Amino acid sequence: MNPLSISQLTEQIRLTLESHLQPVYWVIGELADFRQAPQGHVYFELVEKQGNQVLAKIKANLWQFNYRSVAAKFESVTGSTLKNGMKVLAQVAVNYHPVYGLSVNVKDIDPSFSLGERARLRQETIDRLTKEGLIRLNARFSLPPVIQKIAVISSATAAGYGDFVNQLENNPYGYQISHQLFNSLMQGNEAVSSLISAFEQVELQLEKGKFEAVILIRGGGAQLDLDCFDDYRLGAKIANFPIPVFTGIGHERDETVADLVAHSRLKTPTAVAEFLLSGFREFEENLSLILQRLDRTTRSKLKEEEGKIQQLSLRTKSLAGNRLSLENERVKTFAKRTEQAAKNLIRQEWIALESHEKNLKKGIDHFLKLQVDRLNHIETLIHQMDPMLLIKKGYTRTEAKGKPVHLVDLSPGDQLTTYTIDQKISSTITQIEEK
Repeated sequence: MNPLSISQLTEQIRLTLESHLQPVYWVIGELADFRQAPQGHVYFELVEKQGNQVLAKIKANLWQFNYRSVAAKFESVTGSTLKNGMKVLAQVAVNYHPVYGLSVNVKDIDPSFSLGERARLRQETIDRLTKEGLIRLNARFSLPPVIQKIAVISSATAAGYGDFVNQLENNPYGYQISHQLFNSLMQGNEAVSSLISAFEQVELQLEKGKFEAVILIRGGGAQLDLDCFDDYRLGAKIANFPIPVFTGIGHERDETVADLVAHSRLKTPTAVAEFLLSGFREFEENLSLILQRLDRTTRSKLKEEEGKIQQLSLRTKSLAGNRLSLENERVKTFAKRTEQAAKNLIRQEWIALESHEKNLKKGIDHFLKLQVDRLNHIETLIHQMDPMLLIKKGYTRTEAKGKPVHLVDLSPGDQLTTYTIDQKISSTITQIEEK
């Protein structure tokens, strides 16, 4: 066995690959780790995935001269630059280098494939949302006559956001709409997670009644830059959101999935602002019409009632003379009956009052007698319990430490004070005998 050097082995690998492989292949893969060197060359990986699992990947190179023409053609067709996460159809030549290993040199990239792949994925997302009943779910909400409190999901640096705020705050009618920005990425691989996080932040404040609608605005961009708005997760979040969601992404040629599931889709951020302000104008106009109708109706009703009053006045005057004498007789008769009834009632009430007064006096006298007897009995008991009566009979009272002796622990040497009827005697304990 003759061993080979590493260079001999790698040379055999290179020759074998060159003899068995075609000059170029068209392959489908996702761009990953995409970076451009200072010399203008581009290095990246072409990756094949199944869900989030990587099935295969290979290093790829796109040399400076080729990159300029490939990138320019791709951007002119798609409106977007080549970047991480894009799925592309690339023409490649397999290359094996004894130091750098296996890689592919990219000769061309078909931009129409990227557009078609995007359309396919978008349609799959729409079909799934439709099957789950989410496409028009957010549209179930009825809008208030005027929307005065909104949450805005956008990028603080986006031109569309600035146009939207300027349109709201500088409207010629002086309408005021409270708005709060929830900042989010609006393109790139992290945009979907950032947008969903912004919606979740809005949702945390809904219990306080802080917002009546959510406005999702961007302000234009390349077609492939809008991929995040075709994501199923974002579409489901918008569809299930508990208040109306408006979109003004700014892409007039095509609707995104976010547009389809939103309550209302408008073309641009300024169009969203104008829609909100138009609600104020329509409400104001309707209110003005109602006031005009109310004024006309009130005036007509007043004239009608005025005519009725005049007719009634004439009829009243003609009847007044006939009825006046009759009513006078009725009043006199009623007055006499009322006077007699009042006298009878007063008499009955007076008799009842005298009877009640007698009964009340008897009750009070009896109660006072019982209380006097009770007080006399208590006074006798208090007098009998007076300790001075016992002392006057010859008994004495002895204390130690200011307390009766039976309440104090005594020992020889303690001082005692004894009280008689007319003396205070001090003594010292010399001996204590227990009974």
